[in-house]
Amino acid sequence: MSPASVLTVTDALVFDGENPELVRGNVTFKDGLITAIGAQEEGELLDAAGKVLVPGLIDAHFHAYAISLDGFRNERGPLSFAALAGAKRLGEALSRGFTTVRDVAGGDIGLSSAIKAGLLDSPRYFYTGPALSQTGGHGDPREADVDVCFGHGHMCEVVDGIEPLRVAVRERLRTGAHAIKMMASGGVVSLTDPLAIPQYSDEEIAVVVAEATRRGSYVAAHAYSPAAIAHSVRNGVRSIEHGNLLDARTAALMAEHGAYLVPTLAAYAAMDRRGDEVGLSEVSKAKNLEVLTAGGEAIKLALAAGIPVGFGSDLMGDLADEQLNGLALQIEAVGVFETLRSATSVNAALLQEPTLGRLAPGMAGDALLLDGNPFEDASVLYDESRPRTIIQGGRMHSAS
Repeated sequence: MSPASVLTVTDALVFDGENPELVRGNVTFKDGLITAIGAQEEGELLDAAGKVLVPGLIDAHFHAYAISLDGFRNERGPLSFAALAGAKRLGEALSRGFTTVRDVAGGDIGLSSAIKAGLLDSPRYFYTGPALSQTGGHGDPREADVDVCFGHGHMCEVVDGIEPLRVAVRERLRTGAHAIKMMASGGVVSLTDPLAIPQYSDEEIAVVVAEATRRGSYVAAHAYSPAAIAHSVRNGVRSIEHGNLLDARTAALMAEHGAYLVPTLAAYAAMDRRGDEVGLSEVSKAKNLEVLTAGGEAIKLALAAGIPVGFGSDLMGDLADEQLNGLALQIEAVGVFETLRSATSVNAALLQEPTLGRLAPGMAGDALLLDGNPFEDASVLYDESRPRTIIQGGRMHSAS
């Protein structure tokens, strides 16, 4: 990182995170913030030579501790190993231009404290702690014929009933969780739950939402089917994760309740192409086929209904290197502008962080200088071989 406290990117085409028009000018970063956009030159100068500067990217569905696609392997190993592996995953995400991530199912105050102390290069880190799962739900890693107890691990905890859920939420918020994650439908990598069936009762979801809301937080729910999505938002869930099987009627319901959609297209494409390589079970391969091609259409339905659409990757194990491919797939579905908005200003609004996701005076000094104009050549966003310069907190992290 550069030791300079003042940095000016000169002659940049600036995408501010919200508007499709690019504005040519200089952007000055001072003491971790953007202080000016215009003609000002101050401190260390970085010549953009007419290349495009965008806000630092935000991945709203990240898993630091997902060292494998095997649920038991993720949950049963030493936390020290998971944390060291997570540190590596976080550093790699930053090098791709993701200056902020939201870890939904995992993370803890120890990893967060290490990041804040500057012990590792990492995006800004928001975490939910272990996701809440009902017995036999998406976060329960046991196969049907496995006769062992499972209570909790690094990514998921099995919690049933109103009062145990109340305590679990309070414990997460006590230890610094940004939001609460629930498993509200079946999932691809879980082995005993159909994708479409809603999980948790109305009363169970409602108490989790009530506890989170009272603390100024919110609930993110893993949900695929219209039934599971409707079940979640009617009970106050703010963020629907995945949502691949969304239909128009349920999209209207989401819009009515002010819910967000966080699609995760990269995960399904990666599991389809590389399932054998990463040891994906036959059960999971079959489930993945159910949602593989539907995600892009769900995004279009959501945008048409006026739903804020974010961006997430949801990559586990060795598939983490597919993170930028998620941008390519979302661009294929809805274009460069909507995808850039999703990965910047929309995700910042989802995180309730008004200083992130935009390039404007007073905003956090997070930006990504691309090797060209993504509105003319989208590959500059997702081709990892193209040079990119990452600025986080007003300081250059790397240039490649």
